Amino acid sequence: MNMHIRIKRIDKTLPLPEYKTPGAAGFDLSVRVTTMIPAHVIGYVPLNVVIEPPEGYYVALVARSSLHKRGLMPANGFGVGDRDFCGNGDEYTAALLNFTDHDITIERGDRIMQVVISPVARVNFKEVDDMGNDDRGGFGTTGER
Repeated sequence: MNMHIRIKRIDKTLPLPEYKTPGAAGFDLSVRVTTMIPAHVIGYVPLNVVIEPPEGYYVALVARSSLHKRGLMPANGFGVGDRDFCGNGDEYTAALLNFTDHDITIERGDRIMQVVISPVARVNFKEVDDMGNDDRGGFGTTGER
C-alpha cells in the first residue's frame, strides 16, 4: 500500500529518506549534525526531518539493525511520533545510549535510525475487578511450565 506523507527536511543538502530495498518496512533517516556521545551517556542526534503521518497512523522511530555494532542503542527502546508532532520545529531526534567505555562519534549523513509508518489502534477501556483468567506465573515465566 502506498500513501503520501508530508515531510520537511531541515537541511536540504541531505537526501530525502528512502526505502533501500523493495521489501523494506522502514525508510532510513540521515544524521543532520556530527554528534559525539561520551561513554555511558545518552546523546541526542538530530535526524533532519519533520514528518506528518496520515490520519490514523503514527511514526515508529526504530534503530537500524546494525546500530548496536557501533556501541549504541535507543535509550527509550523506540520512539513514537504522534500525528500532531509535525510543526516546523518538530525535528525527529534519536536519543541514543552509548553503552561502551569509549566516546562514539556519529557523522553527518550516517543512517542510524529508520521510520516505520504504522496504523494507530485506539481502544475504549472497560474496567473490571476480576479478569476471569488464571495467572500465568508472573513476568518472564513463558516456557517454564
